[in-house]
Amino acid sequence: MKKQRILCSGIKGIIFPFYAFLFLGAFLLFSSATFAQKVNFSGTWTFNEDKSELGEGRFRRAATKLTIKQEGNNMSIERVSQRRDGEEFTYTEKYTLDGKECENPAFNTTRKSTVTWSEDGKSLTIASTMVFEREGQETEMKSSEILTLTDNGKSLSISSTSMSPRGEMKRTYVYDKEE
Repeated sequence: MKKQRILCSGIKGIIFPFYAFLFLGAFLLFSSATFAQKVNFSGTWTFNEDKSELGEGRFRRAATKLTIKQEGNNMSIERVSQRRDGEEFTYTEKYTLDGKECENPAFNTTRKSTVTWSEDGKSLTIASTMVFEREGQETEMKSSEILTLTDNGKSLSISSTSMSPRGEMKRTYVYDKEE
Protein backbone atom coordinates (compact mmCIF):
# COMPACT_ATOMS: atom_id res chain seq x y z
CA MET A 1 0.00 0.00 0.00
CA LYS A 2 2.78 2.43 0.76
CA LYS A 3 4.19 2.07 -2.76
CA GLN A 4 0.82 3.09 -4.26
CA ARG A 5 0.63 6.24 -2.15
CA ILE A 6 4.17 7.23 -3.11
CA LEU A 7 3.37 6.67 -6.79
CA CYS A 8 0.17 8.81 -6.56
CA SER A 9 1.91 11.63 -4.74
CA GLY A 10 4.69 11.44 -7.34
CA ILE A 11 2.17 11.87 -10.19
CA LYS A 12 0.46 14.75 -8.33
CA GLY A 13 3.88 16.32 -7.93
CA ILE A 14 4.34 16.25 -11.71
CA ILE A 15 0.78 17.16 -12.79
CA PHE A 16 0.38 20.26 -10.59
CA PRO A 17 3.50 22.05 -11.93
CA PHE A 18 2.45 21.06 -15.48
CA TYR A 19 -0.98 22.73 -15.08
CA ALA A 20 0.55 25.74 -13.36
CA PHE A 21 3.00 26.14 -16.26
CA LEU A 22 0.17 25.72 -18.79
CA PHE A 23 -1.98 28.34 -17.01
CA LEU A 24 0.94 30.79 -16.78
CA GLY A 25 1.73 30.34 -20.50
CA ALA A 26 -1.90 30.97 -21.49
CA PHE A 27 -2.05 34.06 -19.24
CA LEU A 28 1.10 35.53 -20.79
CA LEU A 29 -0.11 34.82 -24.32
CA PHE A 30 -3.48 36.51 -23.84
CA SER A 31 -2.19 39.38 -21.71
CA SER A 32 0.46 40.29 -24.28
CA ALA A 33 -2.36 41.14 -26.70
CA THR A 34 -4.10 43.18 -24.01
CA PHE A 35 -0.96 45.06 -22.98
CA ALA A 36 0.46 45.52 -26.49
CA GLN A 37 3.12 48.19 -26.88
CA LYS A 38 1.45 51.25 -28.39
CA VAL A 39 3.00 53.08 -31.31
CA ASN A 40 4.32 56.59 -30.77
CA PHE A 41 3.43 58.91 -33.68
CA SER A 42 5.66 61.78 -32.49
CA GLY A 43 7.65 63.60 -35.14
CA THR A 44 7.48 66.10 -37.96
CA TRP A 45 5.82 64.75 -41.07
CA THR A 46 5.80 66.20 -44.63
CA PHE A 47 2.94 65.52 -47.05
CA ASN A 48 3.73 63.12 -49.91
CA GLU A 49 1.15 63.75 -52.63
CA ASP A 50 2.50 60.97 -54.90
CA LYS A 51 1.77 58.27 -52.29
CA SER A 52 -1.57 59.78 -51.22
CA GLU A 53 -5.03 59.03 -52.62
CA LEU A 54 -7.02 62.25 -52.62
CA GLY A 55 -9.95 61.22 -54.80
CA GLU A 56 -12.35 63.66 -56.40
CA GLY A 57 -14.12 66.69 -55.01
CA ARG A 58 -13.48 70.26 -54.12
CA PHE A 59 -11.83 69.65 -50.72
CA ARG A 60 -8.69 67.91 -51.96
CA ARG A 61 -6.24 69.95 -49.92
CA ALA A 62 -4.15 68.29 -47.28
CA ALA A 63 -2.00 69.69 -44.52
CA THR A 64 1.49 70.18 -45.94
CA LYS A 65 3.16 69.40 -42.63
CA LEU A 66 2.19 67.72 -39.36
CA THR A 67 4.01 67.98 -36.06
CA ILE A 68 2.79 65.33 -33.62
CA LYS A 69 3.71 65.27 -29.96
CA GLN A 70 2.63 62.19 -28.05
CA GLU A 71 3.46 61.95 -24.36
CA GLY A 72 1.74 59.52 -22.01
CA ASN A 73 -2.01 59.92 -22.40
CA ASN A 74 -1.84 63.16 -24.42
CA MET A 75 -1.30 63.91 -28.08
CA SER A 76 -1.23 67.16 -30.03
CA ILE A 77 -1.26 67.51 -33.80
CA GLU A 78 -0.10 70.78 -35.32
CA ARG A 79 -1.23 71.03 -38.95
CA VAL A 80 0.25 73.49 -41.44
CA SER A 81 -2.07 74.11 -44.40
CA GLN A 82 -2.58 76.58 -47.21
CA ARG A 83 -5.65 78.63 -47.97
CA ARG A 84 -6.92 78.95 -51.55
CA ASP A 85 -4.93 82.17 -51.96
CA GLY A 86 -1.72 80.33 -50.97
CA GLU A 87 -1.46 81.88 -47.52
CA GLU A 88 -0.14 79.41 -44.94
CA PHE A 89 -1.94 78.89 -41.63
CA THR A 90 -1.38 76.62 -38.65
CA TYR A 91 -3.83 75.05 -36.23
CA THR A 92 -3.31 72.65 -33.36
CA GLU A 93 -5.60 69.91 -32.08
CA LYS A 94 -5.20 68.34 -28.64
CA TYR A 95 -6.43 64.87 -27.71
CA THR A 96 -6.39 62.46 -24.81
CA LEU A 97 -5.67 58.84 -25.71
CA ASP A 98 -8.13 57.31 -23.22
CA GLY A 99 -11.37 57.40 -25.22
CA LYS A 100 -12.73 60.50 -23.45
CA GLU A 101 -14.31 63.20 -25.61
CA CYS A 102 -12.03 66.09 -26.59
CA GLU A 103 -13.08 69.42 -28.06
CA ASN A 104 -11.08 71.47 -30.57
CA PRO A 105 -12.10 74.65 -32.41
CA ALA A 106 -12.55 74.15 -36.17
CA PHE A 107 -14.09 76.28 -38.94
CA ASN A 108 -16.20 78.53 -36.68
CA THR A 109 -17.52 75.52 -34.76
CA THR A 110 -16.24 72.86 -32.38
CA ARG A 111 -14.94 69.44 -33.36
CA LYS A 112 -15.81 66.82 -30.74
CA SER A 113 -13.55 63.77 -30.96
CA THR A 114 -12.75 60.52 -29.23
CA VAL A 115 -9.53 58.61 -29.73
CA THR A 116 -9.24 54.82 -29.51
CA TRP A 117 -6.34 52.42 -30.00
CA SER A 118 -6.54 49.31 -32.16
CA GLU A 119 -6.33 46.06 -30.21
CA ASP A 120 -2.68 45.56 -31.21
CA GLY A 121 -1.72 49.18 -30.35
CA LYS A 122 -0.40 49.83 -33.86
CA SER A 123 -3.07 52.27 -35.07
CA LEU A 124 -5.12 55.07 -33.61
CA THR A 125 -8.61 56.14 -34.64
CA ILE A 126 -9.84 59.70 -34.15
CA ALA A 127 -13.64 59.76 -34.54
CA SER A 128 -15.05 63.30 -34.78
CA THR A 129 -18.33 65.15 -35.14
CA MET A 130 -18.87 68.78 -36.15
CA VAL A 131 -22.16 70.66 -36.38
CA PHE A 132 -22.35 73.62 -38.76
CA GLU A 133 -25.10 76.22 -38.80
CA ARG A 134 -25.93 78.01 -42.05
CA GLU A 135 -29.03 80.10 -42.68
CA GLY A 136 -30.75 78.63 -39.64
CA GLN A 137 -30.06 75.03 -40.69
CA GLU A 138 -27.79 72.69 -38.77
CA THR A 139 -25.64 70.23 -40.67
CA GLU A 140 -23.69 67.45 -38.99
CA MET A 141 -20.45 66.09 -40.39
CA LYS A 142 -18.86 62.93 -38.99
CA SER A 143 -15.33 61.88 -39.77
CA SER A 144 -12.72 59.38 -38.76
CA GLU A 145 -8.99 59.30 -39.22
CA ILE A 146 -6.98 56.13 -38.74
CA LEU A 147 -3.29 56.82 -38.12
CA THR A 148 -0.82 54.03 -38.92
CA LEU A 149 2.96 53.99 -39.27
CA THR A 150 4.27 52.30 -42.42
CA ASP A 151 7.65 51.71 -44.06
CA ASN A 152 9.29 50.85 -40.72
CA GLY A 153 8.08 54.08 -39.13
CA LYS A 154 9.35 56.32 -41.96
CA SER A 155 5.83 57.09 -43.21
CA LEU A 156 2.55 57.99 -41.56
CA SER A 157 -0.65 56.93 -43.31
CA ILE A 158 -3.93 58.62 -42.40
CA SER A 159 -7.04 56.92 -43.77
CA SER A 160 -9.78 59.53 -43.64
CA THR A 161 -13.51 59.00 -44.05
CA SER A 162 -16.08 61.78 -43.74
CA MET A 163 -19.87 61.70 -43.94
CA SER A 164 -22.00 64.75 -44.68
CA PRO A 165 -25.25 65.47 -46.52
CA ARG A 166 -23.11 65.51 -49.67
CA GLY A 167 -22.17 61.86 -49.12
CA GLU A 168 -19.14 59.89 -48.06
CA MET A 169 -15.57 60.88 -48.93
CA LYS A 170 -12.59 58.58 -48.46
CA ARG A 171 -9.01 59.68 -48.72
CA THR A 172 -5.60 58.42 -47.72
CA TYR A 173 -2.95 60.96 -46.79
CA VAL A 174 0.68 59.82 -46.60
CA TYR A 175 3.37 61.79 -44.80
CA ASP A 176 7.13 61.15 -44.73
CA LYS A 177 9.04 61.60 -41.49
CA GLU A 178 11.60 64.37 -41.42
CA GLU A 179 14.99 63.38 -40.10
